[in-house]
Amino acid sequence: MVRRLSLAFSALLALAGIVASNGDEPKVEIAATVCFLEGPAVDAAGNVFFSDIAGNRIMKMDAMGQLSVFRADSGRTNGNCFDAQGLLISCEGGEQGAGRRRIVRTDMKTGKSAVLTEKFEGKRYNSPNDVCVDTKGRIWFTDPYCSHLEMDVDGVYRIGDDLKVTRVLTQKEVQRPNGIAITPDNKTLYVVDSHPKPGGNRKIWAFDVAKDGSLERQRLVYDFGKGRGGDGMKLDMDGNLWVAAGISVMRGPGESLDNPPGVYVISPQGKLVRRIPIPENLITNLAFGGPERKTLYVTAGKTVYRMQVSVSGYALYPPLNK
Repeated sequence: MVRRLSLAFSALLALAGIVASNGDEPKVEIAATVCFLEGPAVDAAGNVFFSDIAGNRIMKMDAMGQLSVFRADSGRTNGNCFDAQGLLISCEGGEQGAGRRRIVRTDMKTGKSAVLTEKFEGKRYNSPNDVCVDTKGRIWFTDPYCSHLEMDVDGVYRIGDDLKVTRVLTQKEVQRPNGIAITPDNKTLYVVDSHPKPGGNRKIWAFDVAKDGSLERQRLVYDFGKGRGGDGMKLDMDGNLWVAAGISVMRGPGESLDNPPGVYVISPQGKLVRRIPIPENLITNLAFGGPERKTLYVTAGKTVYRMQVSVSGYALYPPLNK
């Protein structure tokens, strides 16, 4: 009996040594990711469509909060948005598994999708990330170079109403394009530049949009510094930028914990108006919906958050009720 107790005590001591060897805490790493939410977009009925990149699907949450799978095989869809006709534009990407790496448009009445573009100058896109549409029907999307694929360019592209694709930005202007938004008057395009490497850009740029769709007069709006910068971004009706940014757990040597996770509201002049804390490690994207577009939906890791705000958000669809 004494020997059995001694062995049990020795086992406990050994376990204690495993848990805290020499007083050091064990290194904890992510072993698996079963969902990673992104790209919310809200329709006229209050349905929220959002991507689960890790699960390779697009989810639907109705106005009552009921969840269902909208598309079981999403091609690793990341960003989504609606055009003025209520058609869903999606960035089928290439993160967290093989994706289709293209831009598609879905008729929400029939559920049928059409490919808008999957190659530029004969090469497949890297990983289409985020997308917006202007009042002229032009589609703007970001395509960061996240892995060694066919195209070694971090680019921003414009799809015209004739479906002609033009590359409008490269690394000369933006290191690693991510979130994207355009003003209601089509005069200013905002691009999040978020590179996790040491010394990489964590900035938001603004560009004047010429009548022919070309970009000019690049200027810095906001610099997130050494912390994790922006991801997805939307505008409100007052012109402020609402940016999903920050992190609470280190991902690597390139980013600090200087920017707590949340929604950063930034004026067009680059002033931080406020930060809305979100109790999750990784904040990815956001969208306005609901009555007067005063409900903000935020995707973050495994969770979709919802909050009421005092200003109406901008979205091309559905039209804002007067």
